Amino acid sequence: MPNPALPNVPEEVQARARKIKLFLMDVDGTLTDGGVCLIGPTSAEGNTPIAVTEMKIFNAQDGQGLSLAHTMGIQTGFITGRRSPAVAQRAKELKVSFVYLGQASKTQAYEECLAKAGVTADEVAYLGDDLPDIPLAQRSGLAVCVADGAPELKAVCHYTTQRLGGRGAAREVVELILKSQGRWEEAIPRALA
Repeated sequence: MPNPALPNVPEEVQARARKIKLFLMDVDGTLTDGGVCLIGPTSAEGNTPIAVTEMKIFNAQDGQGLSLAHTMGIQTGFITGRRSPAVAQRAKELKVSFVYLGQASKTQAYEECLAKAGVTADEVAYLGDDLPDIPLAQRSGLAVCVADGAPELKAVCHYTTQRLGGRGAAREVVELILKSQGRWEEAIPRALA
């Protein structure tokens, strides 16, 4: 019977989402719009090293979605190629279970997350946006690409979000999971500001 909460999502995708216990995701291009903003002084003198700060902008709806996932017992994790104190801070704020920064190849981090979470690959949703995410998408029970992701990643994913990276795509995945599991209505009153 079609799920009225998800009229435009194929039943096969919903069946995959019903199994999810761990939601892993890339950061740049999924939780952010993919821009990398480096802030530094306007000029440098000679060979003096300059301090450069990285700034990231996170979507509040994605944050609420990840917070709800945590509240509802779905573990979350970030696996990203960049090392970023901003990502570490956001993960702390959202009680993200697993945080792997500076991962040139993400497969080892993925395997560690599964082992630590005590789940199988069928119980993992993975959200990505680009070529380095393909190996993890191919291993996951529910592979998701953001709307503005690479065509090569979309080709191997089970679902493509309506929302863009950094614009609520992670929230969309959390809603897909909880609605498929019949737990969205239970989650709504548990949302925290």
